[in-house]
Amino acid sequence: MFTKTDAELEKIGAKITTREIQQQPELWQQTWSIYQDNKAKIEEFLAKVNSECGKVRVIFTGAGTSAYVGNTIMPYLQKHGDRSKYDFTAIDTTKIVSTPEDYLEPETPTILVSFARSGNSPESVATVELAKKLVKNLYQIAITCAPEGHLAQDLQGDATGLVLLMPEKSLDQGFAMTGSFSCMTLAALLVFDTLGDQEKEQIIKQIATMGKSVIAREDEIAALVKTDFDRITYIGSGCLGGLAEETRLKILELTAGEVAALFDTSMGLRHGPKSFLDKKTIVFDFVSNNSYTRQYDLDILNEIRDDQIVPLVMAVGQEKAGQDFAGQTFTFAEKKLLPDVYLALPDVMFGQTIALLTSIKVNNKPDTPSPTGTVNRVVKGVTIHKF
Repeated sequence: MFTKTDAELEKIGAKITTREIQQQPELWQQTWSIYQDNKAKIEEFLAKVNSECGKVRVIFTGAGTSAYVGNTIMPYLQKHGDRSKYDFTAIDTTKIVSTPEDYLEPETPTILVSFARSGNSPESVATVELAKKLVKNLYQIAITCAPEGHLAQDLQGDATGLVLLMPEKSLDQGFAMTGSFSCMTLAALLVFDTLGDQEKEQIIKQIATMGKSVIAREDEIAALVKTDFDRITYIGSGCLGGLAEETRLKILELTAGEVAALFDTSMGLRHGPKSFLDKKTIVFDFVSNNSYTRQYDLDILNEIRDDQIVPLVMAVGQEKAGQDFAGQTFTFAEKKLLPDVYLALPDVMFGQTIALLTSIKVNNKPDTPSPTGTVNRVVKGVTIHKF
C-alpha cells in the first residue's frame, strides 16, 4: 500500500488513509517543533493555574479514539508527571455527558484537557459546557487538530484556557483517526512529562525512525494479514492497554465490523474474554519494556501459543535480553528501550497498518469504510439533553 501511487490507491478508496498513516513520523517531528514554539506559553499558563489553586486535578477527555489518548498516557503520567502539582485521570466525554455528577467535582480545581480531531463532536462541546457549570475553578487545555473547530474557537481570548494546535496534516481527512491520535498523544506527553527536553527530543528521533521502519516492513505485516482469520485480539498492559483499545477500534472501523475485535490486558484476558479466541483469531500483544510487567505479557503469550488454538499469536515491541517471546515477534531494531507510552506510537502504526491491509482484504474502502453511512467521521445524531 505504501509503495503504490496515489492513482492506484484512489482506485481502491485508500489514498487518504494510507498517506495519513505513512506521514506520522514527520508529523511527530512537527509536533516537537510546535511544543518548542509554545513552551513558554504552556509553562506560563500552568504556573498561573498552580499559583491560583495549588495542586489541581487534570482530566484527560475525548470520545472514541480521542478518549484512548487519555487512557494511553494517564498511567505513565501518574508516575512520571509532577504529582506535587497534578492528579491525573482519564474520563471519556461520553461518560461525563451522560452522568456528569459522577465525574466532575465542583470543589476540586480542575484542568480539563480535551483531545479532539475536529473539535466539533457534540459530546466534546457538551463536556466543556457541563464542566463550566459544575466546576468552580475550571481551566482548559484544548489539544486539537482543527483551528476552526468549536473547542479551539471557544477558548480564544480566554485567560483560563490554552489551545495547542497540532500539525496541519494531522487533521485526518480519512474516516479513521491516525495521525491525530499519535500527535495529540505526543503533545500531551511533552506538556506533562517531567523528562528534560534533550531526552524528549532523542525519544522523538527514535520513535520517528521506528515508525518509518513499520512502513518499510509492510511486506512482513501483509504476510500476517494473509492468515485465515475473522477475529483479532489486541493485548497490552498499562499504557499499552490504552493502545490495545485504540488498535482494536481501528480494525472495527476500517473493516466496518467484518472482523470482530477484542482488547484486554495480559492479566485480564483469562477472566472470560479468552473464550473469544478460536481457530480463526489472530492475537497481538504489545509487550511492555517494564521488566516486571513484561513477565505477565510473556505468560499470556506462552499460554496462548501452548493452547494451539489460534493460527497466529505474536509479540510486538522491542527486544529485552532474557525476556523475549520464543514464538513469532515483530521487533523494532532500536536497542535503547523506550518508556511504554512512547513505544505506543510506533506500535500504533503497526496496528493501523494491520487494519488498513485487512480492510482491503475484506473488500472494503479504508477512506469510506461504513457502507451504510450510519457511522460517521464526526459523530452525528447525538441529542444533548439539558442539564
